[in-house]
Amino acid sequence: MTGSEPAATDAGVVSWRGVLGGTEQRLTAAGIASPSVDARRLVEEASGLVGAHLILGLDEPATAEQVARLDELVSRRVAGEPLQYVLGRWAFRSLELLVDRRVLIPRPETEQVCELALAELDRFRSARRADAATTPTAPVVADLGAGSGALGLAVAVERPGTDVWAVERSAAAAEVCRANVAGLGPAARRVHVVEGSWFAPLPDDLRGTLAVVVSNPPYVAADDPLPADVADWEPTEALVPGPTGLEDITHLVAEAPRWLAPGGALVVEIGETQGPAVAALAREAGFAEVEIRPDHNGRDRALVARP
Repeated sequence: MTGSEPAATDAGVVSWRGVLGGTEQRLTAAGIASPSVDARRLVEEASGLVGAHLILGLDEPATAEQVARLDELVSRRVAGEPLQYVLGRWAFRSLELLVDRRVLIPRPETEQVCELALAELDRFRSARRADAATTPTAPVVADLGAGSGALGLAVAVERPGTDVWAVERSAAAAEVCRANVAGLGPAARRVHVVEGSWFAPLPDDLRGTLAVVVSNPPYVAADDPLPADVADWEPTEALVPGPTGLEDITHLVAEAPRWLAPGGALVVEIGETQGPAVAALAREAGFAEVEIRPDHNGRDRALVARP
């Protein structure tokens, strides 16, 4: 490594405690916003010591190979690459997902959108159970613009017995989604990843049957400023749909009523200034119940609409 951190050319020259301190100094000097957090995560990745194991192993020697690996990771972070991409994975609810520059980084706000989708799915299932005339079938959820698969895969894991269709128009992003499905365990059997634009690749026999349509679509207007670590690293096509930022949301809202089952719901992540416009679009599309839900910071974050 370079900078003020301890050097290590032979196994056992420096402990992980010294390496951790030097890594934090290097990140601080580079202006990284959270140097202590990032240093810990990068050292965990290079050492294989995670959480309490790192604390207990701080006085263990670092090998030259491990320090070289850490130097590579830190260099990428210092160059501005987001920590999530440097690590190659990130947590989303109970999942740890593969993430790289082909997909957006999962964010806490989207976890809240997932919570809304799960609540709508629970409401749908409860209504079906109460309806004696309804033949019990597995509910179906569509995650449109799935990216890494965060929303759909969380639904599959947290609500066993649900069929999930993950739709992604980017072939590169769909590869990431399929990789995440492969690591899902038993729930993977109920997840279908298909490539195409929004509703287009879904089988026709799903029309009028979906319990929930959930999406985190592109919603940034073309002239909206973005932080450098977003604009320079994350896929633009997953962020900006067009001049207004409403282009893809408009399509989703207009098409969803034809795909939702009676009692189903559309849940869409939106930008914090888009609530009134999106609510108007949903009412124009014929949704009877339209709500704009805030995130934990009180900003408009999601449309929840029911036919």
